[in-house]
Amino acid sequence: MNTKEYISSGIIESYVLGLASPEEAGILECVMKNNAEVYAAFEEAQKTLEDLATSQAVTPPVDLKSKIWSKIQQEQHTEEVKPAVITEIPVERNQQEIKIQEKSNWKNYAVAASVLFLISAAGNLFWMNDQSKTKAEIAKIQSEKSNQDLAMQKMNQKLDMLSNPDMQMVMLKGVEKHTDSKAMVFWDKKTKEVYLNAESLPKAPEGMQYQLWAIADGKPVSAGMYTEEKDSKTPLANIPKAQAFAITLEKQGGSVAPTMENMYVMGAI
Repeated sequence: MNTKEYISSGIIESYVLGLASPEEAGILECVMKNNAEVYAAFEEAQKTLEDLATSQAVTPPVDLKSKIWSKIQQEQHTEEVKPAVITEIPVERNQQEIKIQEKSNWKNYAVAASVLFLISAAGNLFWMNDQSKTKAEIAKIQSEKSNQDLAMQKMNQKLDMLSNPDMQMVMLKGVEKHTDSKAMVFWDKKTKEVYLNAESLPKAPEGMQYQLWAIADGKPVSAGMYTEEKDSKTPLANIPKAQAFAITLEKQGGSVAPTMENMYVMGAI
């Protein structure tokens, strides 16, 4: 695996997120010490995640804490400024007032505890909201990277086919009703296997599927059914000989003979 492949493998992002195994982390740290390009990619990934976290930060309202504490002090002040009446009170009444005062103090403590709980809960909500947004952004980045990796994989497969001297390319151009459509057939002259790249064709309607045909001695021979999963990766059929190829839109599963009015592209060898 070369440097670019190692960088694009996703190990750096896993390391930055703390998801790499101890073995992967140890290997990466060793590589970074000896490879400036890998270390630069690590710094870039780290900065991207830091910038993302900073941009998504949510700060509680500035005056929230001061408003809450102002309310507490106001209630305590109201209790303190009540005039005291000095009279001779029976012992039993004094005890009742002490109990009432204790209840009042507990009330203040309960209010203060409730306010502190609300502050803590508000902070946790802001933090959870921030964390949720950050995780969503990270998931989006990972999804985009996965799509890029898949696109790169397809590109590399096509490049391998183009560089294979045994591979013959046949360009299929759109017919009269579908002039904007096009596709490419790769026919291995050595193994006789046929591959198809039909990304440029319109998406097949529900219940319909594209079918490739090889024209041999003036007769159409089915060369397999096209799916996006097979695009340029899996051979559709083994065709010993052909003078041309064509693609028609058929019912799901294919047809024994091409529906000529549903022909999209055709190309001669």
